[in-house]
Amino acid sequence: MLLGVDEQDHWNRIYDRNDAARVSWYRPHLERSLELVELAQLPANASILDVGGGASTFVDDLLDHGFTRITVLDISPKALETARKRLGPRSEAVTWRVGDITRVELPEHGFDFWHDRAVFHFLVDADARRRYVAAARRALSPGGHIVVAAFGLSGPERCSGLDVMRFGEDELHGQFGPDFRKLSGFADVHQTPDGVEQEFVYCYCRLAGGS
Repeated sequence: MLLGVDEQDHWNRIYDRNDAARVSWYRPHLERSLELVELAQLPANASILDVGGGASTFVDDLLDHGFTRITVLDISPKALETARKRLGPRSEAVTWRVGDITRVELPEHGFDFWHDRAVFHFLVDADARRRYVAAARRALSPGGHIVVAAFGLSGPERCSGLDVMRFGEDELHGQFGPDFRKLSGFADVHQTPDGVEQEFVYCYCRLAGGS
């Protein structure tokens, strides 16, 4: 995967060339992710991090559910600006961060819920995946929740001009190790705006510690 400025430029170009509702990963609402948020039974003041949230409507739905401490992180300032404009005044209630999740500094034990739909599978380099997992381990509070969705074994081999990883359910959980206790895992079929079906697998875990 590209890193640093080159990667940022790549994703900015994607959003410059495409309407946010036309990129392949777009979904009007992330229903499966929202189901897992509800399953976690989080209080309204839980600290939630949406990794690679970009222009996704997940933040809109979290606000609609009454959550008050939401951080959206993405490598592309262009994507974040799209989301901020869509939300209007409500965007002031959200913390927006530009950064590469494998390198950005996050507050230690700063988040109760980590959400990632469609970033992890771009980490084709094993060292990048290890940095990602280390970041999640450090940034999650003890007992914190993490949801990661990535392409399944029958998913595409490339996305947005980049090679991607594909995972089975157990393989995806295996990337995180025993500190992350698996609570749920399942496959889901995403239909792109062009009508192409893509398999995703979801892994929902809790970090060791806490009650």
